[in-house]
Amino acid sequence: MSSTPMFVVVGIGADGWRGLGDAARDELRDARVIYGAPRQLALLDDAASELAGTRESWRSPMSDHLTDVLETASGRIHILASGDPMFHGVGASIVARVGAERVRVFPAVSSASLACARLGWDLARTRIVSAVTAAPEVVLTEATGGGRLLVLSRDATTPAAVADLLVHNGFGASTLTVLEQLGGPDERIRSSTAEAWAHPPVDPLNIVAVDCLGPRRSRMPGRDDDIYAHDGQITKSTIRAVTVAALEPAGPQLLWDIGAGAGSVSIEWLRADDRGRVVAFEQNADRAERLTANARRHGVGHRLSLLGAAPEALADAPAPDTVFIGGGLDEQVLTAAWNALRQPGRIVVNAVTVENQEILVRWHAAHGGTLRRLSVETVAPLGNMTTWRPALPIIQWAATRDASAPKAGPTT
Repeated sequence: MSSTPMFVVVGIGADGWRGLGDAARDELRDARVIYGAPRQLALLDDAASELAGTRESWRSPMSDHLTDVLETASGRIHILASGDPMFHGVGASIVARVGAERVRVFPAVSSASLACARLGWDLARTRIVSAVTAAPEVVLTEATGGGRLLVLSRDATTPAAVADLLVHNGFGASTLTVLEQLGGPDERIRSSTAEAWAHPPVDPLNIVAVDCLGPRRSRMPGRDDDIYAHDGQITKSTIRAVTVAALEPAGPQLLWDIGAGAGSVSIEWLRADDRGRVVAFEQNADRAERLTANARRHGVGHRLSLLGAAPEALADAPAPDTVFIGGGLDEQVLTAAWNALRQPGRIVVNAVTVENQEILVRWHAAHGGTLRRLSVETVAPLGNMTTWRPALPIIQWAATRDASAPKAGPTT
């Protein structure tokens, strides 16, 4: 028999032992020890006479205890989880640590599936966000008129927080439904509009469903400038839309946003794909504070980290898949960012001054890519008439660094 430990993760619903399949029950009967949260372990009380092993509650913090178990385990280890362990659950974390070949998962029905079954919603067309690992503001990444979303709750406070966010962001007329203890004997479902939600006591095991009634909110870049707090140092809406498109957000990428200012490019890059992460570099303390507040207000604060000025702070950040430079451009910063890129990696740089534009012309000659001159004019008053007011033109260089690209800037 192999000495390599195997991990068996059993999902259990609020209906407890009676809701488990035969294979999952057999696994738990044979277990030496079963790890789980107190609430999950209590669901096995009805089967105590059938379980030969012991039940052990996770110590706090649970992540540290799980690490100890994964690193010191021997034989067959059994772990109890809520619902489907591979849906925002501990099963995915264990597989990521030890590999799929050492994990066997027995899923129960997920809370999202149960909620949609109760509501009559099409799960495939329902957006899901987790307030377990993020602040409740994450709901704002998906709230849009005509949309339906499920919010996985952290605890009993989540429904009230979601209701308040909806009210303060134009979605007060949305139908908010709180589903508690789904699948169990104490199941309860309550609905009202978000603005009429009376904040009654709620069971900690709950999920929030929102049938959105309010403004249409797109994930596409180019949102109005006035939705961001800023001091004028912001990539304007039209240029931002072109910039985020050039950055090509796709999948679990890490973006460096150098000279981030108000953070509008980072925020819209994160909104475009919920698997991405950003490290933003900003030396001005006031702007850094506004950037952080903007990210939280738009529901992406949990995926953005903030460091100091480039190029000094670049050495403290993990290697990026993508880089945007919107401020603080010079040869040293550009060289450091280019050399740090994973391969293949994407870089986009915007420049306004002639001096910085000259840098981009040289880099384009050395490394290829696309060099564009972007000019935007907007109608504005002129006396009692109107005219076109041009913004400062932007030179944008966008390039991909692959394995054949040199590791240094053209001037080194």
